[in-house]
Amino acid sequence: MRRRTIELAVVLVAAMGVEAREASLRAREAIYCAPVRAGNSTERFLRSVEMTRVGLRAGEDGALKGRRYTDGPSRLRVNEMSSPVQDASTSLGKPEWHDQTLPLAGDVVEVIYGADQAEFVVRDFKFRDGESLAELRLHYATLGKPVRDAAGRVTNAVMLLHGTGGSGAQFLQPQFAGELFGAGQLLDTAKYYIIFPDGIGHGKSSKPSDGLHAKFPQYDYDDMVAAHHALLEHLGVEHLRLILGTSMGCMHSFVWGETYPEFMDALMPLACQPVQIAGRNRVWRRMVMDAIRNDPEWKGGEYTTEPRQGLRTALDLLLIAGSAPLLMQKNYPTRDAADKYLDEYFAARMPGLDANDLLYAVNASRNYDPSPGLEKIRARVMYVNSADDFINPPELGIAEREIRRVKSAKFVVIPINDATHGHGTHTWAAVWKGYLAELLAVK
Repeated sequence: MRRRTIELAVVLVAAMGVEAREASLRAREAIYCAPVRAGNSTERFLRSVEMTRVGLRAGEDGALKGRRYTDGPSRLRVNEMSSPVQDASTSLGKPEWHDQTLPLAGDVVEVIYGADQAEFVVRDFKFRDGESLAELRLHYATLGKPVRDAAGRVTNAVMLLHGTGGSGAQFLQPQFAGELFGAGQLLDTAKYYIIFPDGIGHGKSSKPSDGLHAKFPQYDYDDMVAAHHALLEHLGVEHLRLILGTSMGCMHSFVWGETYPEFMDALMPLACQPVQIAGRNRVWRRMVMDAIRNDPEWKGGEYTTEPRQGLRTALDLLLIAGSAPLLMQKNYPTRDAADKYLDEYFAARMPGLDANDLLYAVNASRNYDPSPGLEKIRARVMYVNSADDFINPPELGIAEREIRRVKSAKFVVIPINDATHGHGTHTWAAVWKGYLAELLAVK
């Protein structure tokens, strides 16, 4: 208990730094690092934003609700989800363990997008560290249909990459899908073939809790990208119009751009840094992992009941990392409201949470570092962070420094305002879709 108290005190002190810079960052204009022409200013764009208080129905397992199958794809609709949203900590697919920016309680919105979902099994998948799995299951969903040129190549494919602890289902939330997938919208499903897979260790893809527990291969981001590349080959996709990634998916975007530089036209990384995870970002991740490993009930990963004390501490840290001070003060302006939120947060997050899955997912970032190879990226890049992101604070100056090394890139920091949601701004498309439009407009 004493160790847990000390850990939380360290993180809370760090969180105070976010509070201290609120006033100055709210007034800041968007930061650009762009060899391409800047579009409309962030300030004018944000004045047109209207955020809606909405809820949605969610699956208990945090993944797309639907049957498993071997005989072809099934159909998924957003309103097939179970379990109503209770507060800002619950949503379709539990998008990320540290994302506190999910829909607020309110009317359930029947946003319906028919999505095909399927599973692809990679045989004898080799991990970078030499481990292997005889069968690696990759769950994915798609919207729209592939369009092929005269040579039979798919020309309209887009891949969306989720964050840590999330799944492809996060992109069916109304604040994302409702802004992008409809008729005439930027990723109109009548025009694009949209692929959103679950990464290794996430959603319905292979993960430790399937049965291997701590004997599951210690995957990393390179392995996750390689697996998604194998999935695209299976789907007959040799080139992507766009890769858009949020948080962990943002980091995967940079790995994709370096590993397969000719595979995509454009990249849109949202909420990350293109360097090794270090400093405070590494410290809070290490604290999450230590909380689990140091719980006697973890038992080296071979527990029969979840190590609740370790998970509780991990969730404490994840909440702070994903928090947005301005938004939380607005939504929970009294002591009782804040306490109620915290109680509901744990009640919603604890059930179904697996310690090994969380430990592996956080540990997967351990050797991420695209900085030595940024010059390899050939795709156009629209790179967006938000000023109230605890995980990627703009005062580090890292993003604008490093992105200058990418030939055709633009970097934007969205100032703190009533529409930003801390780290989770990445999933509120109304805030940044103007930059996506600018990216897609370049031929």
